[in-house]
Amino acid sequence: MKLPDGPRTPRFLQLLQWIARPLEYLETSAQRYGECFTARWGNLPPYVLFSNPQAIKEIFTTEPMQFDSGPSNRIAKPLLGEHSLMLMDGERHRRERQLLTPPFHGERMRAYGELICDIVDQVTSQWVVGKPFSVRAVMEDITLRVILQAVFGLHEGQRYEHLIPLLSSMLNVTGSPLGASLLFFPILQQDLGPWSPWGRFMHRQQQISKLLYAEIQERRDNADPSRTDILTLMMSARDEKGQPMTDAELHDELLSLLVAGHETTATSLAWALYSVHHVPGILDKLLQELDSLGENPNPSAIARLPYLTAVCQETLRMYPILFITFGRVVKSPIEIMGYQFAPGAVLAPCIYLTHKREDIYPESNQFKPERFLERQFSPYEYLPFGGGGRRCLGMALAQFEMKLVLAKVLLRWQLAFADKSSVKPIRRGFTLAPSSGKWLVATGQRQKANIPVPL
Repeated sequence: MKLPDGPRTPRFLQLLQWIARPLEYLETSAQRYGECFTARWGNLPPYVLFSNPQAIKEIFTTEPMQFDSGPSNRIAKPLLGEHSLMLMDGERHRRERQLLTPPFHGERMRAYGELICDIVDQVTSQWVVGKPFSVRAVMEDITLRVILQAVFGLHEGQRYEHLIPLLSSMLNVTGSPLGASLLFFPILQQDLGPWSPWGRFMHRQQQISKLLYAEIQERRDNADPSRTDILTLMMSARDEKGQPMTDAELHDELLSLLVAGHETTATSLAWALYSVHHVPGILDKLLQELDSLGENPNPSAIARLPYLTAVCQETLRMYPILFITFGRVVKSPIEIMGYQFAPGAVLAPCIYLTHKREDIYPESNQFKPERFLERQFSPYEYLPFGGGGRRCLGMALAQFEMKLVLAKVLLRWQLAFADKSSVKPIRRGFTLAPSSGKWLVATGQRQKANIPVPL
């Protein structure tokens, strides 16, 4: 089987480029090899990346049994655990996804609206006018509290207070290109004691696991069906054979939700705040729409606002959290874009390059929320949460949370850039995050304009 052309640089150097300068790697490869090319990253199997919507449609709509995705996600096993949905395939994946889907939809999710708004008020009330703050750190604080309260049902107490710093510090281990290398180079995964990066990572993870298992055991001993948090719903779920999730499955899925649902949403919020204040005219339009809801708008009304929704969609287009979707490992011969792929080939739609296509998104390097008001994009043109049978389970909750947090911050505070230092996209673990630093400052609490509420 001959794979599509791709960079000829030695595998090891390609991996270093992929870790340290992923956007440059993707853009130069696409310029040279087009909308389908093969990337070779160290000892990982070759990845065939696609940015052609028709090819992406073929991949997303192919019978799920044609592909496995678990093997391509094994690199994340140290973060997620053996029983994470992301590492499963086949019948096991179908069963687990079926068990986990209900808590993230409908009335269950809307019940978290007031909770999210209260958390934003609690965290941002500590801001000091004139004192610059780290946008990403504040957003991570908010989204971590949302996860712990909405997913775990933890609002206070020792376990809650212990988990917050432990989870933050565990994710910070892989929070730079150098730290991300720990995930890509298994040889670096050596526990040499608390002074070594991997040793610190493992120690924190063990402490987190101890707390998670203690929480699961306490819930089993004191079952309360009236609770609405996601952990309670997961524990009460039963598969087609009437079987519940085991403690190990619950532990790993909780860990996956923490990793996949905390830092990712925080990163998107940081990008949204950057874009809203960086691009002229966006903030004024957004505030005018928010003010039209009157005093103390309810979360559902906020979430339905079209321009706010478009701002969040454009943020996820221009700064997608992940560069590529989960890789699909071919199980039986398949043809995509005229190429014949044999079993073992790894196919991966490239979110970043698809979102940069000029034929779909004219002036793709410009932040233009209006494009989402003018037309609707197919799930093969716009795919910030992946697609097919592997689309992110928490997509609806992430979008809901993003809109509420952004709205609450902007309604309460006037913000400005603290200095002229530029904000750049950098790798943070598996994600694309804004460079760190205290680049926003609160200039005062906002006095809402006297805009009549539409009848």
